[in-house]
Amino acid sequence: MDINEKVLLLAILKKESNETLNDIVLKLEDTGLFSLKEGKKLLKKLKAEQFISDSFLTLKGEAIAKNVEQEFKI
Repeated sequence: MDINEKVLLLAILKKESNETLNDIVLKLEDTGLFSLKEGKKLLKKLKAEQFISDSFLTLKGEAIAKNVEQEFKI
């Protein structure tokens, strides 16, 4: 899993209840992490790998996102 996927999962974990996945991708695009096109590809990939379902993290996705959070705290 590359760094962009990890950051995206973490951002989804930390998203506000009124934010959509598209809002998260747009925020990360504004930071220069990736382009909008790349962000949408990453979202599609994470959905295909069953990390995301219906705009929420799956249990698998949440576990990975929490591991990423710990990784970045070090």
